[in-house]
Amino acid sequence: MSTIEKVSEEVLLEEGLASNNEIVLYNDDVNTFDHVIDTLIRVCDHTPEQAEQCSIIVHYKGKCTVKTGEYKELEPQCTQLLEAGLSAEIV
Repeated sequence: MSTIEKVSEEVLLEEGLASNNEIVLYNDDVNTFDHVIDTLIRVCDHTPEQAEQCSIIVHYKGKCTVKTGEYKELEPQCTQLLEAGLSAEIV
């Protein structure tokens, strides 16, 4: 393996690891579908359809990944979800 191939492989691996974080949204008995949908649109830049689908998945499955990316980009979004009263974490 050449040095260039090795460096390219390492960079791709690092990029892959950097975006492996996810915001997981959990079901609760407090928030309405409308609140969850509006919050996902505002905070996570979801389309209305995407936000509705995530809210349905959360309702029936108990949780749903709503955003993936680098931790430093997800942290403020997760904080906003929590401040809006939703139950979420970065995993």
